[in-house]
Amino acid sequence: MFAQNSWNFASPVLLLVLLGCVLCPSAQASKVGDTEPSEDIRCKCICPPYRNISGHIYNKNVSQKDCNCLHVVEPMPVPGNDVEAYCLLCECKYEERSTTTIKVIIIVYLSVVGALLLYMAFLVLVDPLIRKPDLYTQPLHNEEDSEDTRSLARVPTLAGARANTVLERVEGAQQRWKRQVQEQRKTVFDRHKMLS
Repeated sequence: MFAQNSWNFASPVLLLVLLGCVLCPSAQASKVGDTEPSEDIRCKCICPPYRNISGHIYNKNVSQKDCNCLHVVEPMPVPGNDVEAYCLLCECKYEERSTTTIKVIIIVYLSVVGALLLYMAFLVLVDPLIRKPDLYTQPLHNEEDSEDTRSLARVPTLAGARANTVLERVEGAQQRWKRQVQEQRKTVFDRHKMLS
């Protein structure tokens, strides 16, 4: 009971901590004073090797009209007369992205994963308390006895009232599935004995 209450208390606290961790960097970025966050727009120039100069990738925050080799590649690795030839080899692309959208998607994703983990923990903690001991289960090596007990186990479920709660319906489906698996195992072992 105490573990369940601590999980109920911990989930809002965990969500607040995650939100704080995600939103704090955005608050610090807005203090810089830029009109747009520096990571939302950029011009990326990929320059291949040229003569004795190795290839390099240049990133710079410039407008879309200034997204070319002359404005982005600084310092220019080639002397003045080779600049034009070097810039013709470079491929520059203007890129835009919304870090706010990325942060929102990550928050939603983490919230869903957190909710699923909480649900799993709830099931792990509560399921043993709710589940009734299965009195009719027998080991597989005693197949004749298990068939007799299975026929006895079916009588109360057929005579009982219709399942009222979701948990009872799920438990009934689980019992049917267990019986099917047991029957399949029995037929596999019977076939194995016939073929031996």
